[in-house]
Amino acid sequence: MPRPRAYVDAFSAECPTREVLDRISSKWVSLVLVALADAPSGYRELLRRIDGVSPKMLTQTLRALEEDGIVLAQRSSNRPSRSTYALTDLGRTLLPLLAAVKRWAEEHLPEVQQARHRLEAALPS
Repeated sequence: MPRPRAYVDAFSAECPTREVLDRISSKWVSLVLVALADAPSGYRELLRRIDGVSPKMLTQTLRALEEDGIVLAQRSSNRPSRSTYALTDLGRTLLPLLAAVKRWAEEHLPEVQQARHRLEAALPS
């Protein structure tokens, strides 16, 4: 049975929504979900597409997303076994938000870098 709406308050330290926010705010989660936006992908394909992610981190991220019902893993019975990952309906609800954050980061990178350089220049050596 769902808890009363008042129970959900991310500003409260005891609120479990913080776990969800922590999970979906990961850069790897964002990149995996956006990578799966158009079509399901195999593990190796995701590893190639998401430059910089280690096999261990990709495995942990995919398992966590599967645990949360955001990604569905379809495992083959072939040897060696292969897994194909796809977004669930719940996972698709995150796409507009995460795609927008990714787009914002790409579009505003020069401004962010300029702000960082200004701050570094202003700091005493």
